[in-house]
Amino acid sequence: MPKREDIKTIIIVGSGPIVIGQACEFDYSGTQACKALRENGYRVVLVNSNPATIMTDPEIADATYIEPVDWKTLEQIIIKEKPEAILPTMGGQTGLNVSLELAKRGILEKHNVEMIGANREAIDNAEDREKFDKCIKQLGLETPRSGFAHSMEDAWRIHKDIGLPCVIRPSFTLGGTGGGIAYNFKEFEEICMNGLKLSPTKELLIDESLIGWKEFEMEVVRDKNDNCIIVCSIENIDPMGVHTGDSITVAPAQTLTDKEYQEMRDASFKILRKIGVETGGSNVQFAQNPEDGRLVVIEMNPRVSRSSALASKATGFPIAKVAALLAVGFTLDELKNDITNGKTPASFEPTIDYVVTKIPRFNFEKFPETDSRLTTQMKSVGEVMAIGRNFQESFQKAIRSMENGLMGLDSILKDNEGNGALKLELSTPGESRLWYIADAFRNGWTIQEVYESCQVDKWFLHQIKDLVLEESDLLNQNYKELEAEKLLRLKKKGFSDVRISQLLKVPEESIRSKRYKLKIHPVYKRVDSCAAEFDSTTNYLYSTYDYENESVATNNKKIIVLGSGPNRIGQGIEFDYCCVQAALAFREEGIETIMVNSNPETVSTDFDVSDKLYFEPIVAEDVLEIIRHENPLGVVVQFGGQTPLKLTDELKENGVNILGTSPNSIDVAENREKFKSFLSDFNFKQPENRTASSILEAKKCVNDLGFPVIARPSYVLGGRAMELLYTDQDLENYLQNKIQISSKNPLLIEKFLDDAIEVDIDLICDGKEAVVGGVLQHIEEAGIHSGDSSCSFPPYSVSENQLYALKKEIIEVAKKLGVKGLMNAQVAIKGNDFYMIEVNPRASRTIPFLSKCIGKSLAKIASKVISGKSLKDLGIEKEIIPTSYAVKAPVFPFNKFRKTDPILGPEMKSTGEVMGRGNSFGEAFGKALRGAGDIIPNSGNVFISVKDADKKYLPNLAEKLINLGFSIVATKGTGKILSENKIKFKQINKVLEGRPHVVDAILNKEICMVINTTEGRQSIKDSFSIRRSALEQSVFMTTTISGGLAIVESLEKGEQNWEYTALQNS
Repeated sequence: MPKREDIKTIIIVGSGPIVIGQACEFDYSGTQACKALRENGYRVVLVNSNPATIMTDPEIADATYIEPVDWKTLEQIIIKEKPEAILPTMGGQTGLNVSLELAKRGILEKHNVEMIGANREAIDNAEDREKFDKCIKQLGLETPRSGFAHSMEDAWRIHKDIGLPCVIRPSFTLGGTGGGIAYNFKEFEEICMNGLKLSPTKELLIDESLIGWKEFEMEVVRDKNDNCIIVCSIENIDPMGVHTGDSITVAPAQTLTDKEYQEMRDASFKILRKIGVETGGSNVQFAQNPEDGRLVVIEMNPRVSRSSALASKATGFPIAKVAALLAVGFTLDELKNDITNGKTPASFEPTIDYVVTKIPRFNFEKFPETDSRLTTQMKSVGEVMAIGRNFQESFQKAIRSMENGLMGLDSILKDNEGNGALKLELSTPGESRLWYIADAFRNGWTIQEVYESCQVDKWFLHQIKDLVLEESDLLNQNYKELEAEKLLRLKKKGFSDVRISQLLKVPEESIRSKRYKLKIHPVYKRVDSCAAEFDSTTNYLYSTYDYENESVATNNKKIIVLGSGPNRIGQGIEFDYCCVQAALAFREEGIETIMVNSNPETVSTDFDVSDKLYFEPIVAEDVLEIIRHENPLGVVVQFGGQTPLKLTDELKENGVNILGTSPNSIDVAENREKFKSFLSDFNFKQPENRTASSILEAKKCVNDLGFPVIARPSYVLGGRAMELLYTDQDLENYLQNKIQISSKNPLLIEKFLDDAIEVDIDLICDGKEAVVGGVLQHIEEAGIHSGDSSCSFPPYSVSENQLYALKKEIIEVAKKLGVKGLMNAQVAIKGNDFYMIEVNPRASRTIPFLSKCIGKSLAKIASKVISGKSLKDLGIEKEIIPTSYAVKAPVFPFNKFRKTDPILGPEMKSTGEVMGRGNSFGEAFGKALRGAGDIIPNSGNVFISVKDADKKYLPNLAEKLINLGFSIVATKGTGKILSENKIKFKQINKVLEGRPHVVDAILNKEICMVINTTEGRQSIKDSFSIRRSALEQSVFMTTTISGGLAIVESLEKGEQNWEYTALQNS
């Protein structure tokens, strides 16, 4: 059936900002869909609020609206663009929910817009737990015994029937948000109340507990003619009870019999037909009782999902592209499979002759107050994937891709811990559960004993035990006696050189040189979706210690781009964006581009972005092997964040040419002492600072400087372990519990600049000339991590004279540093003085945002500079001055982590960002907040409690709020200033001053907005309950005075005056 000719324009709904449960896999799927539809003659309109994605680049769609992803915005865009169809299945849960809302409100019908890919009924049948349950039972399949609750009365009634433990799942939420496992009455009540609040439909599914059952996923694609294929089966190593996004998973499924696999395959097809998914990709999840094989259906996603990205990367089958084309009328047999160069149709089920392992990445260290046990609510922030010829090789490659300091199954059990600690860690899994399983075997546990504690299938336990036995054998061996046969066997099982060297107690270099001497090197195999049954030339490759190398190294001029590895807080999709731009730029220059990365969620690991893709860990061993095989002109490390930067020294020592800014210049900028001396030639002050290599030195430094101070370790990303310290108690707690100081890891302690404006400056330098990309002003004051601060472009309160002087000076810094490519500088402005906070001669997280603002890709220009072009050659000789405002606002995971304080500080905690665009700062800021999921109220009581340093701004802020129609509620100290300025307010008690107090007022829905600024550990502790209650009650809140003033400016602009313009027309 040919494509539909009655459709000319299609709206694709994006997924908005990166949040836990919805990461950059939707950048990957949305980008694929846009490309595929445009190639087939459709006009594509994209709506997404996330500036950090490739998807929102102006080249990807015909009209790109970087606007809030909500029904109000979409209605305005539909009126303007007049599309015939909307594709809701590429934007995750956000895209589905918004599209469903448009349908329910009659907006699609009113404007004659058809929902394609999945219709309203199919989405409802899959997402509404009650309807889904009914559909599955009609098919004669089982779902867990369950009940539906719309109130606490319903929940208690269901509990009587099902008992405890039970699993609680709110409808229409993301990544299991608001759900959990209840083992007692107290937990049951807490989870149900929270779930009812977070479910948009106020509905809970309460399931019988299937904890300990095996979990499987089927990735299914169906077309209009009812052709169905399974793209990939995925098995969770973790049993039921851990959210599938937090589970370690393997593809293809390893422990199913053929009969069981066929049963799941048939059931998946039946489910798609019954739910009504006419075309596109879906994901069906099953649980299987390991005792008797009983199979139950857990859920299905009628859209491209997180698992679709994994299945696409695992098999090479482009699910999102195929799903988009099926939505416009094509059938599977009409579409060619790109990865086999069109030799097989898309209706040909992928077959793979290797094993893929995915391991999730967590950031619990950022939220020490939260429960780090894994449950049915997703908590991971990213993931890695690895490919090997067997499970052990794939599994160990995935471990070393994680960037958590572990290069194998290192022992992590402390000396004072024994079987009790192991029992706890195995029965209530955390992020290190696999390492504890290995430790249990080291402690003499049998496979049956380990199984009874953790319920991980015995097949996987046998595999892990075998690796532990290999390790214990190595511990008793002498390095000189290590023979070629044994070394090759270890490499085939995925052991890294580092892990072998640790076990033999020799340097890694000794193992590498021995391996090279014995000519033991990996070969590279193709991912081709057909297990080499058809000849394929696609350069999507993985390493293995096998025979026959399928990677043909050319003599072309070529450059290797090192990716950014797994997403985590502090290093997100922004760096992947820069890597993709680099690949595109080098290809434009006729240079063969080789990408190395381990993240399955990203656009950089799409096989057609670069000339060659190596899906490999970004660690020295694996990167050096690729360099040995490819012999490139050089390697680019400045686009992937700290991941590749950390390898710079080792690559340089091994004779690798580092392209762009020299390693020496990078070291000057990153090393605090060297940078201090370098900066002495310029008109920049530095906050008075000291470097400490021991706890004693640290205390002396603080004594010299005086409080408050900011403490920051060297070589960190995302402000890891940075803290603002006000007292000796703060310092003691920080030194004892947060960090380890040494001469190799010194601590920089600097005087905190109170009441300063902070700016970010990005520029491009070709070694001789430099051009400023843009200056962004942080809306939050100094002391808040730049990644967590909202930013305005252009700056909204820095004078033209100051900006001119600052840009002139920063250009000289870049030239003297010899920057070749990108550089980012963070500067604090206090009065007429500039204080240099830090310089990073690499891509920063603001590059994608700034590129969207000025309409030029800074990463692409920088890549061409790295390849040898001058800025003059490229026609880039002056800064582009913006004609409108743009605001970048961060998005936080505080609602996922109960008990955490939603206060901002020098350590980064945001998972993603959104962009708001407007003709004024107020409009841009309002749109950014809306995009981040915050709705600013326009009337009611505003609670204000601010620290002493902010009280000078109070009268202006309060008067503006009153003029806008709000009433002020304040504590005694804040109220005193208001009284002095004759401003009307109602006094309220602090929590420690007796009841009724401010938290009571928040819980009673008497407060619509909270403006709460505080400092010092005790004050922060005392006011924690205010911020947490506001978060849990969905009360709009800011924890900075500048945030409060910006909110007022947005309200003064008024939402009714917002305009919506495509990026291509601005």
